[in-house]
Amino acid sequence: MIISISEENDRSPENMAAGEYLNRCQRISRQERANRVSRPCSNGQNALIPEHEINKVGGENDRAHLFVKALGSRSCLDGVVQLMGCHPQYLESFLKTQHYLLHMDGPLPFHYRHYIAIMAAARHQCLYLVEVHINQFLQVGGNPQWLQGLDCIPQRLRNLNEINKILAHRPWLITKQHIEDLLKIGEHCWSLAELVHGVVLLAHYHSLASFVFGCGISAEGGHEGGHILRPSSINNQCSGDTTNGNGNIPDPSLVHRRRRSVDYSSDSECLVDRMQKFQAGKENEEEMPREEMWIGSETEKDTSPPPVTRAPEDKPAPTPDLSCYVEDPEFGYPEFSRRSGEQLPVFRAQDYSWEDHGFSLVNRLYSDIGHLLDEKFRTVYSLKNGTMAKQRGCDFSVLKRGIWNYIHCMFGIRYDDYDYGEVNHFLERNLKVYLKTVTCYPEKTKSQMFERYWRQFKYSEKVRVNLLVLEARMQAELLYALHAITHYMIS
Repeated sequence: MIISISEENDRSPENMAAGEYLNRCQRISRQERANRVSRPCSNGQNALIPEHEINKVGGENDRAHLFVKALGSRSCLDGVVQLMGCHPQYLESFLKTQHYLLHMDGPLPFHYRHYIAIMAAARHQCLYLVEVHINQFLQVGGNPQWLQGLDCIPQRLRNLNEINKILAHRPWLITKQHIEDLLKIGEHCWSLAELVHGVVLLAHYHSLASFVFGCGISAEGGHEGGHILRPSSINNQCSGDTTNGNGNIPDPSLVHRRRRSVDYSSDSECLVDRMQKFQAGKENEEEMPREEMWIGSETEKDTSPPPVTRAPEDKPAPTPDLSCYVEDPEFGYPEFSRRSGEQLPVFRAQDYSWEDHGFSLVNRLYSDIGHLLDEKFRTVYSLKNGTMAKQRGCDFSVLKRGIWNYIHCMFGIRYDDYDYGEVNHFLERNLKVYLKTVTCYPEKTKSQMFERYWRQFKYSEKVRVNLLVLEARMQAELLYALHAITHYMIS
């Protein structure tokens, strides 16, 4: 049953006290419990981060803890919520935004919202998110026939799939013609407000799929690649064992690498040394690393891990087929050839930015979502240094800007006031391989990639890297989509 919440939507959530917003959520939840049967929620299994390393939300403020818990329970994304709980301020902002997108009054009907989430997650074969939203789609009264695939959904909703495909893999290809095709197709047309709501949902779930794969969250029961990492000792260092599907037999390649851990103990010292030299101005331009800022060269095959040895009886579970939700599965992020000189088209942030253009447009067409998205972007960028980074003298603000701009660069977005030499200076190759994979084709992320970079840092600091990926990718997709909408509106 769809719960009417129009009477609950008189005030925008970003202007609301946590307690008031909590009371609203609790009232809606009580209504839902009274009108529905229980539904399964996907807790998710974490393939990379041990449970004891995941900070629990709450403790300091019981009221705030209940607020986050109420929104988190509605999201049914327990695995995601647990990991984001390493950074409670960000988690609250994320849950408010997701709750507003899915459960509050808006241009799109509730079942459309969940089906769009399924379409977006399926582009990256993210079973965890697909399963969550299949359950929620049915809960809000969605037609079970639609779950047979795109051939069984209304043409109006299917028309959104072209933008879904392009946004997920090559957002720079979106033009005002794509927007016009959706807005002027007779009985199957979309309104501008509906389209903006749909685009925000697509970008949200593409980027959330990156977070899910980047942090190793898998659906219950696991699937191929859903190996588990466990720490070699109960501490806060970034070390772990890769196990097979039953969690008992350690990966010999990781045991071997652990014996050579002394070779990696200088990773953070190297980073600190680079930062100190850079900040003190001890390196001149000629001494800067000569590696090009070439996106196409950062591929996993350049640093491929040793093959994982599995026990004979350990057979990975087959990956469920999500192809019914995907058209043109071969369409993906392109590999640009250094030899041919292929490059991404350049989108200059100074010409169209979130702060000066995107925020006002999205907020005008879909009331209040701009404030929530802006809060989320600002929150992830303002997260403070973790204790390990402080102990090792790392200024994470420099790394944050490098990571953010590197991710935007992968989508062709460039900042004229940024020296891209800093990317090669501060981001080690293993980190760049990880960032490119999680951003551009997250379904190909491997546990070894997660292990290889920043070995001496806490898991929470690696989670923060994935939060930066999530938000930077989402903002990049929104910039391209909103830029095309702007061109349509002024043409």
